[in-house]
Amino acid sequence: MIAFMRRNKLLTFAAIFVSLQVLLAIFAPLLGLQDPYQQVMVQRMKGPNPTNWLGTDQLGRDVLARIVHGYRTSLLTCVTAVGLSLLAGGSLGMLAAYYGGWFDRIIMRIMDVLFAFPIMLLAIGVIAVLGPSAWSAALAIAIVYTPIFARLLRGPALVICASEYVNGAKAIGASDGRIIFLHLLPNLSSVVLVQTSLLLSAAVLVEASLSFLGLGAQPPTPSLGLMLSEGRNFLLLSPWPAVFAGFAILFLSFGFNLLGDALRDTLDPRLKAVA
Repeated sequence: MIAFMRRNKLLTFAAIFVSLQVLLAIFAPLLGLQDPYQQVMVQRMKGPNPTNWLGTDQLGRDVLARIVHGYRTSLLTCVTAVGLSLLAGGSLGMLAAYYGGWFDRIIMRIMDVLFAFPIMLLAIGVIAVLGPSAWSAALAIAIVYTPIFARLLRGPALVICASEYVNGAKAIGASDGRIIFLHLLPNLSSVVLVQTSLLLSAAVLVEASLSFLGLGAQPPTPSLGLMLSEGRNFLLLSPWPAVFAGFAILFLSFGFNLLGDALRDTLDPRLKAVA
């Protein structure tokens, strides 16, 4: 393990950086922070101080507590969205590559239709139908990212489906499910890991944008994008809530993006050959 960490310093740093933020979100209620919903009006818009390390917002709520709990909202929304899009898009991409023919053409044309819409416009359209909430934002992001996973996995799946060992498995009578789960899916794991990390990074920004517009998590739920939106109205009086919420979004997105790049560099055999 130590030797692996020394050989892959970037991957180790990225994994630790992301893990710390995830653990911070998971154990937020156990950190002994103030109640993120508690309003202390006499402490409104205070700067960082020994009691409130990152200051307070316009309602006297502790900024640090709301950011930590905002991590939970953002991570839960983004992980749910990317997980659903991976399950739907990845399955459709693999099945389209495996069965081919008319099934492949129909699935890919549907994905092309979804690709034709700008990401934010499609997400806003979905939320307009479902109503603004964190779960609506998660479903909207999942729909937006489904064609990305479908296209991404279809390409390498076509190569694997044409390989000799897959044709051999078909020749000896292996079922479609056995071939997909034992031969196709394991060979796509590296692609899935890298793309999942990169899309989590992008999903953090999309979720924050939707919350900023009032289409994601609704008040008084702590949300990084919502904190940024509320704090912009008081930048001249107290910039701390907006500044620290912006940094939290930056660190979360940067962590997943760095992890995706590090995984790609580690798992891609072509890059190893160049090195």
